[in-house]
Amino acid sequence: MSVRFKGTDLRPVLAEAVVNQCRVVLVKDQGVYFLAERGERRPDGRQKLIAYAVHCNPDVDAFDDWWELARAEFGGDDFGEFFDPHDGVFALILSGEGDLEVSATATHLSLHAVAPAHNGN
Repeated sequence: MSVRFKGTDLRPVLAEAVVNQCRVVLVKDQGVYFLAERGERRPDGRQKLIAYAVHCNPDVDAFDDWWELARAEFGGDDFGEFFDPHDGVFALILSGEGDLEVSATATHLSLHAVAPAHNGN
């Protein structure tokens, strides 16, 4: 099992991290998403650029659906994991048309660039 991040959503977040010379953060709390460690803020204080995993966005997906998918893949605890946006898989996403799949075990996160999904998911 894994969650998918659309490259079209993730590329602006990665670009913001590169411009701001900071890391990107994979977060599991109210959904599952990536954001730049130092990103632009909206007037309400929330980060402006956020890339949610497909079906893990609390703004558009039903609570029970995104919560169960996030729990099934990443467990019950909230977390934030930091990555260098220049690392290989992110460079592939930035320079191409791919999506990112993230899966987890009890001890490891795996990130893989994949062909973009063309069915809307």
